[in-house]
Amino acid sequence: MRVAAPSLQTILRRIRAPVFPRRTYDIARYGATADRTTNCGPSIAEAIAECHAAGGGHVLVPPGGYLIRGPIRLRSNVDFHLSDGATIRFGTDPADYLPPVLVRWEGTFCYNYCPLIFADREQNIALTGRGVLDGQARRAWGDWKAKQSRDQHELREMGRRRTPLARRVFGSGHYLRPSLFEPHRCRNVLVEGITLKGSPFWTVHPVLCTNVVIRGVHVLPGTTNDDACDPDSCEDVLIEDCRFESADDSIAIKAGRDQDAWGRPGCSNIVVRRCTAARSRASAFAIGSEMSGGVRNVFVRDCTVGRVREYALYVKSNSDRGGWVENLRVRGVRVGSCASLVSLETEYKGVRGHPYPARYRDFLFEEITCRRTAGAAILSNGSDLRPIERLVLRDIAVERAATPVRIRQTHLLRVENVIVNGRPLPPSAAVSRPSRRLRLDAGG
Repeated sequence: MRVAAPSLQTILRRIRAPVFPRRTYDIARYGATADRTTNCGPSIAEAIAECHAAGGGHVLVPPGGYLIRGPIRLRSNVDFHLSDGATIRFGTDPADYLPPVLVRWEGTFCYNYCPLIFADREQNIALTGRGVLDGQARRAWGDWKAKQSRDQHELREMGRRRTPLARRVFGSGHYLRPSLFEPHRCRNVLVEGITLKGSPFWTVHPVLCTNVVIRGVHVLPGTTNDDACDPDSCEDVLIEDCRFESADDSIAIKAGRDQDAWGRPGCSNIVVRRCTAARSRASAFAIGSEMSGGVRNVFVRDCTVGRVREYALYVKSNSDRGGWVENLRVRGVRVGSCASLVSLETEYKGVRGHPYPARYRDFLFEEITCRRTAGAAILSNGSDLRPIERLVLRDIAVERAATPVRIRQTHLLRVENVIVNGRPLPPSAAVSRPSRRLRLDAGG
């Protein structure tokens, strides 16, 4: 029996940002020097430890430029606050981010270089303020993508075979880049106001966290694979009033990869509102492609997309992932230009013919405008084994598209007031049978 999905308001009532005691621990009191060359890592660690031991408060970074050689480890009840004018630059020696810690890398758990900012099993933690966190990816990690293929393949095989975690050890001698901020198994997480840039890999990447607020954050590009915000197998997440500029996806909602994610928690109750995906070499708002633990109850409201090279609204998986995506509600999105406006893809990167197709069902896209798409305005590509079920397209206007719509293996499709190239999509676009493929060429 299907369980009724929670409403947007029900989810929002549950999400609350953590509150911290009115105690301040200025890192300058612990020896931190804003000279851009002194390693302030030990001073910051001491301030965080004392704040945590006292029951919590705010660790303050005053204005100025600070260097840290190695990661910041957040502790429970600590708000790490960067003043306006404060910039922390992370050191560029990979050895400083060892020993390895347990992370989720591209959807598979392993021991790898420590994220630049990390927390594990903590509660009530925050990164706040108007300062800047700079991962300096170009100086340290920029060429690692060209070297990562062997490690990437080995890790994926470990996940597929379900190799014990203790044997999935990377780090020294390997080339899997760390993320910038990756809290693990934490509760009550706040990221507010700060600017993050130069991430070696995914930028804000909470994993298995509950009650997460990401508000008023500005993300600037790293080099590649620097997704701005990737909630991964999290529950009750609010992302609002943020501005994203990345070399990859702006927001990508994740839930683990392939067999390694089967039986693990999925990602649920995610709200994205009033965010701007200003520019991206990839997609603006995505689900997947690592979604094998399942994603459900996602709401996107009143967002703006500037110029993205690929997709504005993208759900991506393939037939070796398993899992599901269900109850996606998108309303009030304004798009400048993209390759495709709405794309539901079950053959991501051309992978097909495997026995584990993802289940896609209960999608609503409404009140969406777009100036130009280079390809299909609407793409719904279901699997032969598991068609897409219950897709509603309502009040959508695309000024110019090379192809209005391509639909395959999509059941219970409703099209209401969808206008592309100045013409409404015909009523025949509202029905798609299992063996039928529908393509309406430009102007048709």
